[in-house]
Amino acid sequence: MISGRGPYHTALYWTRFVLVAGFGLVLLIPIFWMLSVSLKPLVEVFQLPMQWIPHPPEWHNYPDAWNQFPFTRYFENSLIVSVVVTVLNVVLSGFAGYSLAKYRYFGQRALFIAILCTLMLPIEVLMVPTFLIVKDLGWLNSYQGLIVPVAADAFGVFLMRQFMLHLPDSLIEAARIDGAGELRTYFWIVVPLVWPAVFTLALFTWRETWDSFVWPYIIITNDSLRTVPLGLQQFQAQYVTTYNQLMAISTIAMVPLMLLFFFFQRTFIQGITLSGLKE
Repeated sequence: MISGRGPYHTALYWTRFVLVAGFGLVLLIPIFWMLSVSLKPLVEVFQLPMQWIPHPPEWHNYPDAWNQFPFTRYFENSLIVSVVVTVLNVVLSGFAGYSLAKYRYFGQRALFIAILCTLMLPIEVLMVPTFLIVKDLGWLNSYQGLIVPVAADAFGVFLMRQFMLHLPDSLIEAARIDGAGELRTYFWIVVPLVWPAVFTLALFTWRETWDSFVWPYIIITNDSLRTVPLGLQQFQAQYVTTYNQLMAISTIAMVPLMLLFFFFQRTFIQGITLSGLKE
């Protein structure tokens, strides 16, 4: 990689490598701390000086934490909600982005700007009216209440629209000339060409939905419908928080996202790079 370069370039390369590796290790410190705490007895969690590698490791913290509350059900709920929200967000954002990128109609640009303006609204502004709507529909303590209000967002529309702007119009026109309908053109021509953006949006949506706490906390009071973040909150009792078990379940909850990014990181990075931020 660095053959044929002079001493200056070699030194610069290794300096950058050391800096990036050091910065990466600093970012991993919270994860190391979480793993360490998950394997300690509660009395040693805040013990100083800190012991990064527990001796001996308390592996039973994991099954103990899992069995203390019905986390099998919580993980099932999170999986159902995350999958459905991800699919709906990708489909709806794709349709909206395709319309804004490849169709021409009155008020198109104003509509796009209005969608982008919703990104500036904090969640606190939308929480009360959204809750009242969900309550009037009878969706409290239901999957509908967890899914429908977050099934689409402005970021997804923006991402798909920016990616689709760079698609050649000639391909779409050729499909229409050959007799393909709009849906067939979209799913057979457009979607395969924007797959990196689709996967990037799916990964972002999955992460946001899997880690979502505030909205489920507001509308869910039935224990059988709790998601993983709501389950983690139960470890925080009035007088004591069992941090070792809390970190154990947090480690387990982190695994799906880590595996997803590990196996598809190249597609994810490609989608971020190619989506573009210009007209």
